[in-house]
Amino acid sequence: MNLQELFNTISVWILPVILIVIFTFAIIKKVPVYENFIEGAKDGFDVAIKIIPYLIAIMVGISLLRASGFIEFLGNTFSCVFTQLSIPTDVFPLFIVRSLSGSAALGVFSDIANNFGPDSYATKLAAIVVGSSETTFYVLTVYFGSVGIKKFRYALLAGLFADFIGIMAAILVAHHFFL
Repeated sequence: MNLQELFNTISVWILPVILIVIFTFAIIKKVPVYENFIEGAKDGFDVAIKIIPYLIAIMVGISLLRASGFIEFLGNTFSCVFTQLSIPTDVFPLFIVRSLSGSAALGVFSDIANNFGPDSYATKLAAIVVGSSETTFYVLTVYFGSVGIKKFRYALLAGLFADFIGIMAAILVAHHFFL
């Protein structure tokens, strides 16, 4: 058996084995598995209800930025800088949207891939940006909102700084490997 066949076999069996181990320990410890599952599902539903206002705020904010043309305005404003750094201006909206929403970022990425093709420099740079940055506002909204934390200024600054570093690293990696 070669390594790939081994990994394929492991990937097929790992989840059932984990579930069997969990249920076996639950039976040994006499844990009411079903009742605990139902309680967890109720708690998850309550959390989902609590974070709806935060998610709506993010979606409205993204829609306003895109519909107003502000993102395109910023891209056009900095287009001379992007040209000097060999960064396609069509990738700039991804730099902005990635910190806000993963689905919006994937939409922008899909547009870039459809317009330029899968092997273009713009698509490769966009793919690296998507993989090297995080949806900071969404993560803060979901995690902090679910537990009721209202003061997350330093977490926001750290997350945005990490996104900035991720984008800069993505640009350097794309330049090194694809230009």
